[in-house]
Amino acid sequence: MPLIVIETTIHAPLELCFDLARDVDAHAESAAFSSERIVEPGRTRGLLEQGDLVAFEGRHFGIRQRFVARITELDRPSRFVDEMVHGAFKRLRHIHEFERVGNATLMRDIIEWQAPCGFIGGLADALFLRRHMAWFVSTKQRALKEIAERRSQISKDDDFTSHLS
Repeated sequence: MPLIVIETTIHAPLELCFDLARDVDAHAESAAFSSERIVEPGRTRGLLEQGDLVAFEGRHFGIRQRFVARITELDRPSRFVDEMVHGAFKRLRHIHEFERVGNATLMRDIIEWQAPCGFIGGLADALFLRRHMAWFVSTKQRALKEIAERRSQISKDDDFTSHLS
């Protein structure tokens, strides 16, 4: 099965990064570049918890697609896993890992999938699917990094001004 690993260093607290990654609203904001949106069934607001369903709808390769995943593991603040229950893939598993590195957080996404259609799916993987998946996850990670660092800075600014009072 194809596998990609994408890592991003975020200058924000571990817990903030973890919670943003499972925040449905932050997901929608970080995926805005793809016109992906949160739809039913499943959680449409707030933090995802183990057992929750979440559904996304967006246009990939010119085709409107719906992807429904279930949170199958959650160990705050270090790891959670979502697995596709409905969508274009035969199988897709997305592991989200978070690790404190000095004053920063290392966010790691590990995605493994099995494309539909046997040989044709393997050909699609080789030609464009792996590249598209890496681009999509990297772009989402950069957006989540910006959100986390912005919120972390706002929090620091609030702490600073409260000490001045």
